[in-house]
Amino acid sequence: MPEPRSTAYDSKTEGNVIFTRFDAALNWVHKNSLWPMPMGLACCAIELMATAASRFDIARFGAEVMRFSPRQCDVMIVAGTVTYKMALAVKRIYEQMPEPKWVIAMGACASTGGMYRSYAVLQGIDQLLPVDVYVSGCPPRPEALLAGLMKLQEKISGERSFRNQKPELVERFEAALP
Repeated sequence: MPEPRSTAYDSKTEGNVIFTRFDAALNWVHKNSLWPMPMGLACCAIELMATAASRFDIARFGAEVMRFSPRQCDVMIVAGTVTYKMALAVKRIYEQMPEPKWVIAMGACASTGGMYRSYAVLQGIDQLLPVDVYVSGCPPRPEALLAGLMKLQEKISGERSFRNQKPELVERFEAALP
């Protein structure tokens, strides 16, 4: 077994070496390169589009790559009223997204059904999908969506990514330690 060496100052590698945890590096990559799946179902979708425009510029947060293929996305932004007729399609798209994946409920309708207390409207997307961040408003301003995106980035920063995704590898590694 190789003997661990202590770290010392070396002027040849100054500024070229970074010490961190694997989880921290993986979380940094995830939080700074979110690829949204826009589920624009009602008027909130217009505010979602405005967030991607130059005035608000969602690109500053690494989320400008909006994809319309669920297999290329890692955060679903549910913007608007979710009817029972659309609920199964939303769930199917969510299930096609690769892990890790997150959900932002944008607006009062996506969060609670909004003003629509009828048999046709789902009273909150959290009845169907696990929601990570709720953005309030009817419709919420683009600044509110950006604030919700920053909340999601904070949440991702604190996750134990590798431990949650591959628990069998972590157990095997910990069992091998003396």
